[in-house]
Amino acid sequence: MKAIMVIMNKLILVFMLSIIVNLTFSVNISFATKKGQVTNLPIPRFVSLKATKSNIRRGPSKTHKIDWVFVKKNIPLKVVDEFGHWRRIIDYEGASGWIHKSLLSGSRTILTLEDMAPLFLKPTPDSIIKAEIEKNVIGSLGKCKLNWCFVKFSADKGWVDRKHFWGLIENEMRE
Repeated sequence: MKAIMVIMNKLILVFMLSIIVNLTFSVNISFATKKGQVTNLPIPRFVSLKATKSNIRRGPSKTHKIDWVFVKKNIPLKVVDEFGHWRRIIDYEGASGWIHKSLLSGSRTILTLEDMAPLFLKPTPDSIIKAEIEKNVIGSLGKCKLNWCFVKFSADKGWVDRKHFWGLIENEMRE
């Protein structure tokens, strides 16, 4: 009788663990597949600034006040919401506002966060350092592995550890 009770307890434990795992997995899947109501593209996602001068507004229309103006193109921005032709973005400093979709590009760029971030020949810390990139330099994003991304800057290209830049969703991989 005691052996049957032990087996029953183990079966109940396995059953409860499987429920917990399934609930956790389904929550992660629903978070990872959030889509924009307008574009059906992933939210959040990164885009870049197409225009040299771009107004960032308090709300999703031209009647809303302009909070600030970007004056440099190709800055990476994180899209966190959509409303009609407007996208709510967050910049690398955490500032948030609304921008018209015509001012955005799907081209992926990054912004270096640290001064003298090393640019490696290969995606490994013991590789040859080709260059050191200054803070706030914009580069074109290529493929990304777990900790490394291939980035093209105006003067050079190579691998950068993803901890040195902004413009990528956490754990995002790119081919």
